[in-house]
Amino acid sequence: MLEPHSGQNGWRSITEGGTLPRPLQSTAFIDDEGPVSTKPSHSPIGLVSSTQSPSSTEDRPTSSCTTRCSLAPAWSLSLTRSDNVLLSFYLEHLLPFMFPFFRPSLHEGGRAWLLELMINSPVMRRATLCQSAYFFPLLVMGREPEVESVLGQTNGAFEILRAALELIGGSSVVEHLHGTVRILASIMQVQRFFIALSSFEHCQAHLHAALALFVQILDSVDADDQPAEQGTSFDIVMSRLGPPTEVVQVSGFRVPSAEQTAFRFASSLLILDDIVASTERQEEPKLYRHHRELLDPTTAAGSAIKVEHVVGCQNWVLLQVGETAALVAWKKRCREDGDLDVMELVRRAADIKHALESGLASLELAPVDRGHERNSSLADMFAADCSLDPSATAASDSVLATRIWAHAALIYLSIMVSGWQPSNATIRCHIASIMQLTSDQKISTSLLRTMGWPLCVAGCLATCEQEAFWRYLLGNLQPAGAFAPLKKALQLMEEAWASRDLPGSPTDRDLATIFACREELVLLV
Repeated sequence: MLEPHSGQNGWRSITEGGTLPRPLQSTAFIDDEGPVSTKPSHSPIGLVSSTQSPSSTEDRPTSSCTTRCSLAPAWSLSLTRSDNVLLSFYLEHLLPFMFPFFRPSLHEGGRAWLLELMINSPVMRRATLCQSAYFFPLLVMGREPEVESVLGQTNGAFEILRAALELIGGSSVVEHLHGTVRILASIMQVQRFFIALSSFEHCQAHLHAALALFVQILDSVDADDQPAEQGTSFDIVMSRLGPPTEVVQVSGFRVPSAEQTAFRFASSLLILDDIVASTERQEEPKLYRHHRELLDPTTAAGSAIKVEHVVGCQNWVLLQVGETAALVAWKKRCREDGDLDVMELVRRAADIKHALESGLASLELAPVDRGHERNSSLADMFAADCSLDPSATAASDSVLATRIWAHAALIYLSIMVSGWQPSNATIRCHIASIMQLTSDQKISTSLLRTMGWPLCVAGCLATCEQEAFWRYLLGNLQPAGAFAPLKKALQLMEEAWASRDLPGSPTDRDLATIFACREELVLLV
């Protein structure tokens, strides 16, 4: 089971053995009578949602209408001018900077889904206000706000999430699907905020809570007594989160509901976080049993999610990184039992290598033409990323990111099979390829910001002669507060370089060794 952390900012797992918590039952605060309910809300959430926002805003009761998610206030909002500026800043500038691959088209409703959640979900609103409150001074004044002060502003978000989990105990996910999805999206939003600040203390707890909700959402399809529906569990959930919203002014034009887009967006982030976390912990990804259904395009139904639309890296690479992580966990278990079959290890690794090299070979035939220079100031980065033509750049960006991830995945696989060998010719070739791709001045800095894990994998095995390149690439990013995950990656590289001459066999090292000295989960995403 899961309960809110009693301390600052987080959730406390009270399960044992590292397993997922018991079902959270539901994520209430929902009226199930359709997109709009005319019933007045008497939920305790009204008391929570009227607390002070990061800019001292109160949500005053003025209406009896509420949305189907009772996380939403039962009255119209009364935002300050400051809040309006910060929310607009997030939608227009910060979202494209933090998620440069996420460019929903007009036919998909653009960013309207997030605007709807900001209006109707107090925790989502608070999370976005906190992020904007941190990044806005970086842009307009070139200075970093006090991190502790910004973190303190998240207390209201956690109060609402705690209240949500307290009220969901007796219901089911099937009954309150929309609210469950909103809470999942809110947790991932809060998670990304803490990562942006390089505050990793509660990453594991946030990831644990999000995984629990996600698994319950998918498993609720199998537990439902309703007649069988066509498609994967993910597809059925998406269908139940509909129907699409019709734009009244344009007859027949429909866009996905806010919850449908939120679920796809949050799921993509969660899959990435789970896979990256597994590489650091020498564990099988918690969602490993769902990977084929969710990510594999070769299945009969095709992949349920195209993760590259959110995180850039294409499904097939993340699928193989997950396979490698699962193989690392298998190897570790077999070693502990004294029953490691090296031939089986090599056979399975060869399958992964073939998939990665085949995919990479096809990608290298595709041209990478970014068409814009790397920007030196945060204002230029925001302006450039907002002016990009999605149809002209999204595919090229994804190819570039996927190539970098694929090279890093092959390095990770080589470490798993042969150990930590920086002088290995194959590893040096992949590192050189990543260096060449990232040194291209046509890659935007915001894209670079999303590649913490592959850059860290390559940089940690860099030679002495290559250290200066990595220090220049990551150490000169300004303002530093906008690139905290990459600064953390550089710190890990420095520690790996410093350990080259330490006693012990270098081949015994692996990625987990780099992160082993830290109690917190460092998610370089």
